[in-house]
Amino acid sequence: MEEIQAIAMPGTHKRFAEYFLARETPASKVLDIGAGYGAFSQLLYREGFQVEACDLFPENFQFQSISCHFINLMNRFPFPDQSFDLAVAIEVSEHITDHEMFFSEIERILKPGGRFYISTPNILSLKSRIRFLFTGYYYSFSKLRYDLHDGLQHVASLTLDQYNYIAINHHFHPAEVNIDKQQRTSIWLRIFLIPLLFFFSNLWKTGWFHNQNSLLLGRLLFLCFKKS
Repeated sequence: MEEIQAIAMPGTHKRFAEYFLARETPASKVLDIGAGYGAFSQLLYREGFQVEACDLFPENFQFQSISCHFINLMNRFPFPDQSFDLAVAIEVSEHITDHEMFFSEIERILKPGGRFYISTPNILSLKSRIRFLFTGYYYSFSKLRYDLHDGLQHVASLTLDQYNYIAINHHFHPAEVNIDKQQRTSIWLRIFLIPLLFFFSNLWKTGWFHNQNSLLLGRLLFLCFKKS
C-alpha cells in the first residue's frame, strides 16, 4: 500500500517517529489517538507494533490493515481498563477542551508503567511569546470561529507547567520533554532577549522552568508521561 498522507504539519510525523522509535520496542500495544488518515498507524504497524486507532472521524481512516474506532475525547474511551502499553496523540491535545477527562481516560486504559506521548505546538517559544505580545495569539493559534464545533480548531493552549499539573493529578510522572526542531526566529530572539529573561524571572520570582532552552527554542513539544 502506498504511503498515507499525514494531516499534521510537514515533518512532524518523521521527527516524532524518530523520537518515539528510539524509546519504544515493537512488542508493545499502542493506541493511536486522533489517527486522522492513518499515516502514523501505518508507520507503527510496519515497525511491528500492535496498533489500534481511533478518531472523531473514523470514516477518513485509510489504512486498511487495522480498523479505526470512533472516539469523542470528551467522553469515556471505547477500550477496557489497562489494555495498552502506550498511547500516542500527535497534534491532538490543542484541539480538546477537557484535559482532565482526557488524562483520566488515558490513565485508565494504560497498564501500570505505560507511557503517553503527546506532540503539541510549543506556545512557550520566544517566537510564540513575541507573537502573543503583539497579537494576543500564540504560535499556531488564531481567532476561533464560535460557530464551528468540528474538533479541528486549536482551542487549548497549555503550558508545560499546566500539562504536568493535570498529568500528576491523574497518576502520571511529570513530562520528559523533547522538541522537533529549533525555530530560527527564536534562536535570533534569544540573543537579544536573554538578559530580559534573567531580569524578569528574578524580579517576579518565577524561576527558570519555562525558560529552559528546549521551551525557548522548540517549534513543537514532544512530551512523554509515564503512568505510576
